Amino acid sequence: MEFGLDTFGDVTRRPDGRLKAQDEVLRDVVAEAVLADQVGVDVIALGEHHRDDFAISAPEILLANIAARTNSIRLATGVTVLSTDDPVRLYERFSTLNAISGGRGEVILGRGSFTESYPLFGHDLHDYEMLFEEKLDLFAAVNKGGPVNWKGRHRPALKVEAVYPPAGPQGIAAWIGVGGSPESVVRAVRYDMPMMLAIIGGDPRRFRPFVDLYHDAYAQIGGTAKPLGVHSPGLIADTDEAAREAAFIGYKALHDRLGRERGWSPITRAAFLHEVEQGSQYVGSPETVARKIAGTVKALGLNRFSLKYSAGTTPHEDLLRSVELYGTRVIPLVRDMLTES
Repeated sequence: MEFGLDTFGDVTRRPDGRLKAQDEVLRDVVAEAVLADQVGVDVIALGEHHRDDFAISAPEILLANIAARTNSIRLATGVTVLSTDDPVRLYERFSTLNAISGGRGEVILGRGSFTESYPLFGHDLHDYEMLFEEKLDLFAAVNKGGPVNWKGRHRPALKVEAVYPPAGPQGIAAWIGVGGSPESVVRAVRYDMPMMLAIIGGDPRRFRPFVDLYHDAYAQIGGTAKPLGVHSPGLIADTDEAAREAAFIGYKALHDRLGRERGWSPITRAAFLHEVEQGSQYVGSPETVARKIAGTVKALGLNRFSLKYSAGTTPHEDLLRSVELYGTRVIPLVRDMLTES
């Protein structure tokens, strides 16, 4: 069982309420990742966005910086928007990261729930599905190592003896991020990749059919299922009350901003607390969060749980405390609970 932390580099607020500049947020993310390594977290995953409310647009640059300051934590994206990236360059960037970090790099590949990267990098959003499928196919071909002989529709054919620097016989560790479609589940099986479920709302047990489909699809091809993971939001503080208060203020700022863009109603405290108590917000004291994580791990049969610990504008100091408690208190508690069961 592995435990990770995820962040998009959410732009946080200062004590006086003003928002930090993105360069400050990026340095804060590095400090949070260094602390995560020190307290025993297994993985740090940085999500790619291209907006003013999230600071991380080039995860590999931050991961390389984190690699130089840490010893054992794995260095992941969460997710790489593969549809608007170049699979060959992605392979080169991560084989380089692996070389300097002792093989700690990994990618979680997805289509992204935000669309800013499509016009930014000259792609047509109407090609959303086709771009991801084709680029995943090219990445998988390159990641095998050795000669590549590939053809597609959205870029010229590629025929090379190798892509450098080589990542080694095992290639780059790669997961597929799944937001909730059966087609994505089957795609993960077809490419024989671990699956990361993004569960950001509602009872996590409603994703059990996707887990069953994943295992059934592997059984049909006579294969062995790869690891399963879940990514969900949350925040940890010394008490339930402190965690709920800190998380609600920051999360509401994020939710309501996105709501203005997408036509959602503003979130109420009652709705937020319902997600904390019945849904997929892992907010509370170490004991509360540990019990909830353990329940999700058991219900879905997970190999990795990853907490999206940055909650909108929640201050850096609260995030540091959450990272510390996750590593020193929550992870040991969950391991004990899983052993006892």
